[in-house]
Formats: sequence, C-alpha cells, structure tokens
Amino acid sequence: MPEDRPVLVTGATGYVGGRLVPLLLQRGHRVRAVARSVDKLRCRPWAAHPNLELAAADLHDEKSMIAAATGCGAAYYLVHSMSASHDDFAAADRQAAYVMVRAAKAAGLSRIIYLGGLGDASDDLSEHLRSRAETGTILALGPAPVTILRAAMILGSGSASFEILRGLAEHLPVMLTPRWVRTKSQPIAISNVLGYLAGCLEHPETIGQTYDIGGPEILTYEQLIQLYAEVAGLRRRIIIPVPVLSPALSAYWLKLITPVSMSLARPLVEGLRNECVVRDDSIRTIIPQDLLSCRETIARALDKVRQSQVDTCWHDAGTAFPAEWTQCGDPKYAGGKELQCGYRAVLEASPEDIWPVVTRIGGETGWYASNTLWRMRGLFDQIIAGPGLNRGRRHPEDIRVGDALDFFRVLSVEPPQKLLLHSEMKTPGEAFLEFHVEAISRNATELTILARFLPRGIAGLIYWYSVYPVHHAVFSGMLRGMARATGKTILEEPRRYTRVFANACAIFFK
Repeated sequence: MPEDRPVLVTGATGYVGGRLVPLLLQRGHRVRAVARSVDKLRCRPWAAHPNLELAAADLHDEKSMIAAATGCGAAYYLVHSMSASHDDFAAADRQAAYVMVRAAKAAGLSRIIYLGGLGDASDDLSEHLRSRAETGTILALGPAPVTILRAAMILGSGSASFEILRGLAEHLPVMLTPRWVRTKSQPIAISNVLGYLAGCLEHPETIGQTYDIGGPEILTYEQLIQLYAEVAGLRRRIIIPVPVLSPALSAYWLKLITPVSMSLARPLVEGLRNECVVRDDSIRTIIPQDLLSCRETIARALDKVRQSQVDTCWHDAGTAFPAEWTQCGDPKYAGGKELQCGYRAVLEASPEDIWPVVTRIGGETGWYASNTLWRMRGLFDQIIAGPGLNRGRRHPEDIRVGDALDFFRVLSVEPPQKLLLHSEMKTPGEAFLEFHVEAISRNATELTILARFLPRGIAGLIYWYSVYPVHHAVFSGMLRGMARATGKTILEEPRRYTRVFANACAIFFK
C-alpha cells in the first residue's frame, strides 16, 4: 500500500523522471514533482492529476530543496549535471548530492532511491561513471537509507543512448570507430528501468541496498549498431575499429552526426570504454518483470518515433527560465544593451487561423523560408559544438514549455498570442526569438517576428551586425511562408518595425 506522505521526485522534467511520475500516479502513489521550473511541469500531460503536487526547487539551492522535501516520505534522486551549463559536471553533481543529503535530513525523508551508473570500480573508470558512483556514496552519508540502482545503457525512444545509436546507424553505412565499439555492455529498456524504480517502493527489502539492473543480453556496441540496422530495415553497416580515435575526437564526431550535445556526448563516449555488465541480478527475484530484448526495445522505440509519441527526450531537462532582461528593464526603443530586429505583416485571418502554423515551426516543418540558410547556420553551430538542428522537436504539432526546438528552447507558450524561444546556439551573447499574433480588427491579424539579442562585448556587436542584413530576407520570407501555410491573404506585406542602430551607441559608450 502506498504511504500517506507524497513521494518526492527530483528531476521530474528529465528523461527518466518525466516517465516515472505518471507511472507512480498510475500505481496509486501521491507524488510531489520537483523541477527548477514549475511552468515546465505544468505543461506535462499528467500535471493536473489530483494526486500530484508541483514544486520549484534547485538542487544547488539548499533552502528550496528543504522546502520541496518537507512533508514527503520516500524520494527519487534522478538528476545529473552533464550539461553545457556546468563546466565541471562531477563537481556540480557532488555539490547537488550534498544538498540532497542535508535536505533529506532536515525534511525527515524515510528513504532515497537513486539511479546511478553500472561499472566496476577501477583506475580506468570514466569520469562520468566515477561521478555516478560518488553521488551514491555521498547520498548514503545522510540518515535516510539509500537504494542504489546501477544501470548500463538505457534504451528507449528519446534516450541519449538510443539517439546516438540511431544517428550512427542511419547516417553512416561505413564508419571508422574507436576500439570501444567491442566493449561489452548490458543495455536495458527504459520501461524496465521504470519498473525497477517504481517496484522499489513496494518492496521494503530493497531499502539501503545496491542492485545492478540490465536487460537479458550482453552485447557490444558494434552488435547494437548492426541490430538497429536490421530492425530499421537498413543494410548491414561496415564498422572498422581503429586505435587512433580519442574520446574527445569521437565525441566531436558524434556531435556532428547525432543530436546529442557535446557536453553529454563526451561523458557517454568515455563511459563506453568501460565494460558495463550486471554482476548481481538478485533484483530480478525481488522485482520480477519481463525484460525486453534489445531487438524488442529498438523496435518499440522506432515505432514511438515514427508515430510522434515520444513521451520524454534526453534534452527535456534544459533550462526554461526567461532571462531577467526579457521580463523587465528598458522600454522597447529606449536604448540600453538589448539589440532588436523585428518584422511584421498583417493577414486576413484570425489568431486561431495563424497559431497552429506558429506552433509547427522547426523540426520536419522547417522555418517556412530560407531553410538552406537555417541548415547552414545549424551546421556551423554543430561544428563549434552547439546543438545545431539535429535535435528537431519532440512532436510535429504539440509544443510545450521546456521543449527543445532545433537549436532553440521553448520558454513561453501563450496560445494563440505568443511563442518565446531562447537560442541555445553558440553565440557571443544571449538571443531570443519571439512570435506574436494579435487581432487588429475582425478579419485582420498582425503576425510579428522579433529577434532580441544581448551581446557580450565587441564580439557580440560584430556578430549581430554581420547577420543583420540576412534578417530582412529571412524574417520577411518567414512571414510570407507562414501566410502561405495558413492559406490566408496578406493584407500588409512584411516590413521592419525596429531601428537598425538604435542601441549601438549606448553599448559602445556605456
């Protein structure tokens, strides 16, 4: 029977947490879902469940974590810091784990369930796997007993491991690979990971224990690539392992071929050199379930992708906070640091006619104009270790706060009026792209595209004004393309409504 106190789930907007929350609710548990952004949580399909509480907290902010944990019983620790926002992810993970220990003590949590990484302790253990193990050790220092589940590669629609596998197999019929493609691993399906995580709550004998979890097969990465190709109906891939590809070079290559970020690709690549095989499978007796084979897992994941039914993605945990300068400060044309480029057009349409076109932007739909330029910009971004366009979008039509959308992150969705995107491209400054839809009469609606940029130093100014001439062709073309997609008439042609050099002097002479 579920206990009266809610279960705390940290990382509730992440890949695993975003799937665990609805499973726990389905099993009758009360859940308190925690993330840095409550707005991201509210956009989840399960956000309105009567047994769910939403809480905003940051695992690097002890006060907020104590507040979020107070009143809860068991807690799931499902966070890691492998993102571009942390230069030293191991140090960030260490700090977050200590915060969790203190919060658990202050809130009187009954237990913690932690999902870590599988790998035998050795001097050659990758930094990523070593950090995962260290996090478990730190969590166990507190008074709340810790259950540690150690998983190898997690496969499922939207997982980082699956997207790397898919990118390599689909894009490279012939590939030169590091020798780690022949290292043994025991992948596990995300559905089985969730089964073990949820099952721990129902089996008190798991309290304070450590378990290895894996699927029914031990395979090399080379075998996985060939298996994916077979399931996807591709020709057998030619794989040539070579000794000269370093982890850094391999990660960079993965970044170009797959949608996974450099900050995630490199730790994952380094981890693949370590053999990750289950040594103790006793959890299978405690929490019995049907373990999916790799073939079944890949087939199910591909079906989900093809049907646009991917519940969560590896990039879901990105920050979704609007920068302070976008919310307050100088009026639109008052000068200051912000640079803007805005275009508007008037369509013979209602906001409801236009809004679906706005929300379908990016991904397979493209950007309605100058798609070659967008692809070139995406390729350049990938070359300099940015996300590029490979991430696409979670769903071709549905859009929610926190979604990755090509090289943007969705910060705000206000149907049928406003869509705010934050650029995650590598640029010398912070950039936003806004779409506004506003009715100006019964049969006329104004559609606006506004680019906003906060430059960092002279490099930021040079970047902005070097791309400024392209904005006219791109933004005016996008407005025309979006009008065509609505099937409505343009009453007023696209025109710029912001000044070119309004803020430059203020920046130079500040």
